Amino acid sequence: MAACKYTSLAALFGFILLLSSNTTAAPIFIRSLPTPISATTARAYLASLTVATDSNSPAYSRDEFKTWDTISGTCDTRETVLKRDGTNVVVNSACASTSGTWVSPYDGVTTTDASDFDIDHLVPLKEAWISGARDWTSAQREAFANDLTRPQLVAVDASINRSKGDEDVASFVPPLDSYVCTYVRAWVQVKHYYDLTIDSGEKDALENYLTNC
Repeated sequence: MAACKYTSLAALFGFILLLSSNTTAAPIFIRSLPTPISATTARAYLASLTVATDSNSPAYSRDEFKTWDTISGTCDTRETVLKRDGTNVVVNSACASTSGTWVSPYDGVTTTDASDFDIDHLVPLKEAWISGARDWTSAQREAFANDLTRPQLVAVDASINRSKGDEDVASFVPPLDSYVCTYVRAWVQVKHYYDLTIDSGEKDALENYLTNC
């Protein structure tokens, strides 16, 4: 895997704050996924990605990607992302969110009920599988599925997440125009870090979107 470390100090600081929080209400300083690479860097990374036909042999199974890992205390990956992406989040002793406010960056939907939101794998697990993760070890796939360092996990409205499904950027980008550039920059960063391939349609879509970033 090619190493790239573009998480800002601000994001790192916010992440440390949320991991040290207890069961009382605490303001969340970072309310989104880690800041993606710049558009300029994304265009350079995109040019270096291998273009190949996707392969689903052997066939994808969700069970190949273990979720969710315990991150700190009783908090698993999902609960950690909900704390990070929400505002004024309160959790109980099991780290389940009991109150707070969440805004889905994909479509602007707002909720005060954490159960309304899914944690989206920005590069879907099946997309990772067909573009290279099928050859990884179980530990590598688990690390990918629980990656809080790259811009790969984000709390979004469950409806939009299920509409997205396993689609790549040739078929789905967030309907909220103001988030598209963030989304495609993050997509390229994750694909590059994990040395995943892209298909030709995916590359064309990324090039078009990044032109406007």
